[in-house]
Amino acid sequence: MSDLKNHWLLKPFRNFYTATLFAWLVWVVGLDNNNIRVVFSNRMKMNALEKEKSALNEKIKLVNKEREEVLGNPRMLEKWARETYLMRRPKEQVYVIVDENNKP
Repeated sequence: MSDLKNHWLLKPFRNFYTATLFAWLVWVVGLDNNNIRVVFSNRMKMNALEKEKSALNEKIKLVNKEREEVLGNPRMLEKWARETYLMRRPKEQVYVIVDENNKP
């Protein structure tokens, strides 16, 4: 019994504050619903979403710029409609050239 009491691994836990700190660390690292793994996982997801947000903001700026160019000029509007939606005039044939991925 005294051999277990004086074991070198258990000596630090005789102090109340050390034992409490150890118990708190075990709780925070593994047992809590918001443990370290969940916090890091959420942080990684947040970073990915921030990158996606910045990419989408750049795309929005590009679309707004294109919109201003197209809506400001009726001739550009017709060109854009023809290219984007493959519109054509009556009795007019449109040939679409596609690449190897079947995209215009």
